[in-house]
Amino acid sequence: MKRAAALLAVLCSAASALAATPPSALAAARQTAQKADFRASGHLVRVDPSGARSSYPITVKAHWFPGVLRVLVELAPPSGAPKTTPPLHVLLELHPGGASSIRIAHPGDAAPTVLPVDQWSSGVAGTGFSYEDFLEGQLFWSGQSVTEHVKYGARDCDLVKSTPGPADKTHLGEVRTWLDRGIAFPVYVEKTVKGSAEVKEYTYFGLRHDGGVWSASQVEEKNHGQPGSTLLIIDRGSAKANLGPADFNPDRLTHF
Repeated sequence: MKRAAALLAVLCSAASALAATPPSALAAARQTAQKADFRASGHLVRVDPSGARSSYPITVKAHWFPGVLRVLVELAPPSGAPKTTPPLHVLLELHPGGASSIRIAHPGDAAPTVLPVDQWSSGVAGTGFSYEDFLEGQLFWSGQSVTEHVKYGARDCDLVKSTPGPADKTHLGEVRTWLDRGIAFPVYVEKTVKGSAEVKEYTYFGLRHDGGVWSASQVEEKNHGQPGSTLLIIDRGSAKANLGPADFNPDRLTHF
């Protein structure tokens, strides 16, 4: 699939697989989740308030195994970046019931490091996308409701409100997802940081249907009311990558 599914969009559909929500577009997204098996590559682009860009090559693999979604993110430094800017490997595991985890590794590490939950909000390589953005666990949270049917542009959407319970690992207090009712795919998401009024906005562009899978070629992240943004741009990939457990072996995280 030339324009593979953007990571956040795929995971948002995947997370809905086990969410206990009323009948809605989420029901169709469950089938997509159980078939998640993709590889994608592109760029994570930080756009500062002046418009200057830093582009990080990124590769993503994801596969839904029984009871767990595994995601491997490999990020390289921008072209011309100083040697002090190392590449990064991240392994994310999304489990039902709050047992999710994130492990990271840099060159020279003897073993991956388990990322504490209080660091899940850190921006990956200083971009607007946090580690938790690549986990997308909100639709597993204990609090789920379709609050209303709304329009987002020309699209008819279910507005899904997700709130965490005591067992849910997250730095977020609430996530609202505008899920297209016809294709069971997110078009816009707002994430509110726990204990604050900070809202992160995600807009999905280039929606297309290819090989039986809906995908987005780009996701834009913005902090509400602030200049600058980060773009996740997917250039190529495959929606049927035939990945297996060996592709997500934690021991491979330290191999650069």
